[in-house]
Amino acid sequence: MNYYIDVNRDETAGVWYAVCDDIPVALESDCFETLITKVKTASYEILEMNKKNTSDISLCFKAIHWENIA
Repeated sequence: MNYYIDVNRDETAGVWYAVCDDIPVALESDCFETLITKVKTASYEILEMNKKNTSDISLCFKAIHWENIA
């Protein structure tokens, strides 16, 4: 099963956050790489608890990050 994770940056709070309503999961972290790891772990555990098929899980992370450069 394919799940699409929206990842965004909240500059005011200084965190990255990820959301997927289909799993469902919503997490944040100050580090992008740490967030990815947290989402992978939590997604598997949530799907398993909800009795979903965990033998074939794919997560697609869609990240958006805007920066002003001028």
